[in-house]
Amino acid sequence: VVYTQSEILQREVYLFERLDSPNREPMKHLKAICFLRPTKENVELLVQELRRPKYSVYFIYFSNVISKSDVKALAEADEQEVVAEVQEFYGDYIAVNPHVFSLNLLGCCRGRSWDPAQLTRTTQGLTALLLSLKKCPMIRYQLSSEPAKRLAECVKQVITKEYELFDFRRTEVPPLLLILDRSDDAITPLLNQWTYQAMVHELLGINNNRIDLSRVPGISKDLREVVLSAENDEFYANNMYLNFAEIGTNIKNLMEDFQRRKPKEQQKLESIADMKAFVENYPQFKKMSGTVSKHVTVVGELSRLVAERNLLEVSEVEQELACQSDHSNALQSVRRVLQSPRVSELDAARLVMLYALRYERHGSSGLPALLEELRSRGGTDRYRKLVSAVVEYGGKRVRGSDLFSPKDAVAITKQFLKGLKGIENVYTQHQPLLQETLDQLIKGKLKDSQYPYLGPNTLRDRPQDIIVFLIGGATYEEALAVFNLNRSNPGVRIVLGGTTIHNTRR
Repeated sequence: VVYTQSEILQREVYLFERLDSPNREPMKHLKAICFLRPTKENVELLVQELRRPKYSVYFIYFSNVISKSDVKALAEADEQEVVAEVQEFYGDYIAVNPHVFSLNLLGCCRGRSWDPAQLTRTTQGLTALLLSLKKCPMIRYQLSSEPAKRLAECVKQVITKEYELFDFRRTEVPPLLLILDRSDDAITPLLNQWTYQAMVHELLGINNNRIDLSRVPGISKDLREVVLSAENDEFYANNMYLNFAEIGTNIKNLMEDFQRRKPKEQQKLESIADMKAFVENYPQFKKMSGTVSKHVTVVGELSRLVAERNLLEVSEVEQELACQSDHSNALQSVRRVLQSPRVSELDAARLVMLYALRYERHGSSGLPALLEELRSRGGTDRYRKLVSAVVEYGGKRVRGSDLFSPKDAVAITKQFLKGLKGIENVYTQHQPLLQETLDQLIKGKLKDSQYPYLGPNTLRDRPQDIIVFLIGGATYEEALAVFNLNRSNPGVRIVLGGTTIHNTRR
């Protein structure tokens, strides 16, 4: 995620090894840079390595705070004095976008409480993030969530214990860490997406910037796995937050631009100058050719899946469930889609989940009939169980905030006006709950009664540096919301993180 292999090669790093691979050959002419998480296992592996060093010198970087006792163990093992330096370099998280990070953890809680190992890992990831951004924040958390409170306390403990590390230059307005729980909004990860990055993750899955295309019919060998990274792909950087319709147009322009630059097939290389020009332009051309074929393949596959799975119709019903409150209409729409043979089992189950979350306590709920319909489609109870699990995870009983109904007259007017203006796009009406929470926070209106501060101090001014962390995973739809909030609020910087980045399957 940080570096491509070719970039590292340019830095004269010629060999990549894992510390735990058993059959590495000794290469005394090489220096070794070790970059590791400071876990017990890693320290033990490093002790073994230093007792029988395979390289001439070792530069050791830990991605987080390492204990004095571990450093002592390493020093005792280093009898041949091959260690040149040991540093802490706080990179104990995955930077996904310039304003989004993830810890790549799936399933961090058991029921309603933390899995202890995952709580430790999340605390480490979050404190490493604070150290790398040089922030010592005030902490607020979601009151309705026990895991949010636990995590807030654990982060606070580390800050107190490692106070010397967190002694950064004070800013006028202290930074703020806001800890939220995914179960407050289980709707957002279940919706189909229509902006490029979010759509790719929803339909194909993004794993550390890599996309697996091996299931694409007739895919060529070199496109079975592609990398989408805004760092070294200009087209992706410019298009990741745009709607699918715009991407189609931009892909067409990219293709046409590429056609214009193609070296002429019969180009006569008559003079040395011709040859020189050809060689100079070739790498640029080759790179562009790779970009074009990659995005054409990805967008082509997205279009195929949208058509094959009838996602336009499915998505319209999802948005209706998430954003409107006409029960009988919604029930009819869900029934209609469930009867279509083109709709996949996953998409059918997704609609029933959304319906169950939306109309959980409705007087004339059609849920039993929908569940029966699901079972007759797939012949198993698997998805029925999932529907009740989703309601148990993110239902009314659990939520601290009101996910659906407008809170007050202002919000109702806003919704009414939105309806009058006409929504530009029926597929992207939904706004994640996070958008509203952050909007309130920026305006200084987020209620202390629902999102208390940890400790006696509170923020008197509007926050400027906000780090928001979602226990149980963030989504690319929320990343888009944060991107837009950063753009429309100069002077406010928001970073979004989660234990993972979700799509419906996750």
